Amino acid sequence: MEVLAVDLMKLAGNAPYIAIAALGLALVIFLHELGHFAVAKWCNVFVERFSIGFGPVFFSRKWGETEYALSLIPFGGYVKMLGQDDADPSQLTNEEIAQDPRSYIAKTVFQRMAIISAGVTMNVLTALLFFLISYQVGFPSPPSTIGDVRPGMPAWKAGMRAGDAIEKLNDQPIQTYQELQMGVALSSGTLKLEGKHADGQPFHILVEPEAKGLHPQIGVRQIEGLTVFGDIPGLAASRATPRFRQGDQIAKVGDREVTSAVEFHREVALQSGKSLEITVNRINDKDGKPLASPTAETITITDNFFRTLGLTLDSGPIAAVRKGSPAETAGLKEGDKLANLDGLNIGTQLDPLKLPNEFAKRAGKEIEVIVTRQIVGGGQESVSLRLIPDDTPGWLDQPMLEGEPLSIPAIGAAFHVLPVVLTVEPGGTADKGGVKPGPLKKLTLTRPAETTSSTDPDKDAVITVNFDEAHRNNGAYAFWLIQYLPQRKVTLTFSDEGKPKEAELVPQPDTNWPLPILGLQLELKRPIQKATSFTDACWKSLAKTKSSAVDIYLTLRSLVVGRVSYKELNGPLGIAGAAYQVAQQGWIPMLLFLGFLSVNLAVLNFLPIPVLDGGHMIFLIWEAVTGSRPSDRVMIAATYVGFAFLLSLMFLVIYLDVFVHPFAKK
Repeated sequence: MEVLAVDLMKLAGNAPYIAIAALGLALVIFLHELGHFAVAKWCNVFVERFSIGFGPVFFSRKWGETEYALSLIPFGGYVKMLGQDDADPSQLTNEEIAQDPRSYIAKTVFQRMAIISAGVTMNVLTALLFFLISYQVGFPSPPSTIGDVRPGMPAWKAGMRAGDAIEKLNDQPIQTYQELQMGVALSSGTLKLEGKHADGQPFHILVEPEAKGLHPQIGVRQIEGLTVFGDIPGLAASRATPRFRQGDQIAKVGDREVTSAVEFHREVALQSGKSLEITVNRINDKDGKPLASPTAETITITDNFFRTLGLTLDSGPIAAVRKGSPAETAGLKEGDKLANLDGLNIGTQLDPLKLPNEFAKRAGKEIEVIVTRQIVGGGQESVSLRLIPDDTPGWLDQPMLEGEPLSIPAIGAAFHVLPVVLTVEPGGTADKGGVKPGPLKKLTLTRPAETTSSTDPDKDAVITVNFDEAHRNNGAYAFWLIQYLPQRKVTLTFSDEGKPKEAELVPQPDTNWPLPILGLQLELKRPIQKATSFTDACWKSLAKTKSSAVDIYLTLRSLVVGRVSYKELNGPLGIAGAAYQVAQQGWIPMLLFLGFLSVNLAVLNFLPIPVLDGGHMIFLIWEAVTGSRPSDRVMIAATYVGFAFLLSLMFLVIYLDVFVHPFAKK
């Protein structure tokens, strides 16, 4: 009963957002059907029913000659006119109905074209209006500045770095991260990116997106701001004195002022290993209530170290080399294996996981690196390379996804860490757990019963990282999870005389290895986009409507050619979930969402598919050109084919909503 009460209270608290989302979706459908209805009335067509929703009618009221109804299935709507009923396509060729001057089919071809296109026209006009209001008032939107570049991904290989601002994509100006994201996802080849690096230097980069996932991507993420959202329990920020508060504005790291999240992360990494002082401007008191005026406060952080298991893993091959980096200049190649650094063996004398730090320590000095390289035709050779690392701190690019390589930022190379134990530290955690040198099977991280999902950054109670042949590059990812989820219980499955064996291990801090992150969660940077005048708002809304329509057509093209997976589609449940989520952000974000939804409805409804407005328009164009309507047989067959296609599509997207990306999680 108590759980039920909590759920009901939660539902009641969210009721306004649910209502706003439902009304917003209903409004878009209503306006579409209103377009058909208004033009039909203007052409003196008898409208039998105006319905929001399909299927059985559960509420109706008749005003004048028209029945206004709400139907059971709220995924659309319809205007039923005399002589035009998708459920009975034979009406379109019925000569008896055609004799009635108020029937749809008694009207001229151009009047019928006006009626059919009126819904789409109304959606375009309302989209323009929604966008216009949004630009007049202003709305937050993430910029096209990169906050994170994934190691080994196309953008990383091309030389892009955190803090780079992309200003043009294929010669088209872009301002927001969404524009960048859509441009990459809907690309059909090499991308030309132009902009400025964090130091102000211009760049012109060609990037070939990776198309292995659900859609093409280059491996970048949007930039954070300097506003604190929260901290990760168990990491250094959660032990700070005094504690960070939501809304704190980060101003300094030590004596160094920071103006961006990229600068903040770099300064934290550079100054790690000692007591760290972070100056923030506080806007809220300890109870979360706004202060009369911001106050500066210094927060002290200590004891921030990597947690290790007392074992050394094997290094794998170089996965990627950054363009223009010291590694590329020295001749390091993909497939090489790092074997020796300044006379120290990598694996037995140097832990491969510490290589990002080891190279950074040698910044500005020429060093010797020996690599093992495969010879064409078979065999291996040792190759000596000399290079000069730069001062970029290690572990700024964390391997946060399965299979990601570990980046060595100081030389611009990334390598895989293999789940093979080379050495076990005597008396260490792994040794006490009985771990033996050899291949690992898997790593399991379990959330303790006393730790709730609200105090853990990952929603899954149990995370399993496999180390089989298909996942042999998961070594770095598994190690980072141990750092990122410090409250989790660690279970390591290893091979003992050919048999799998489990050991529960407690990671221990390595006081000689500072962790370069604090565990602070920062809000995404979202500057306000606002028109400078009413005229500017009109132009911006027109451009937004046009770009939204183009993006939809490009999405359809990408789906057809397989560049974008069908699993990216969302159905009515997914759309409803997205609407609910947006409703919580405020009425301007909701207007933007409804504007985009209106454009979607306009474009999709005008596709040349029987039953849709576009299908009807094709028949009308045929009639205008030939002077006669398609036969009854053709109309009925086309309608049933259209119904079958749409029904199949509806089943697919509902399946995706429920089983692939459950709408309940949105």
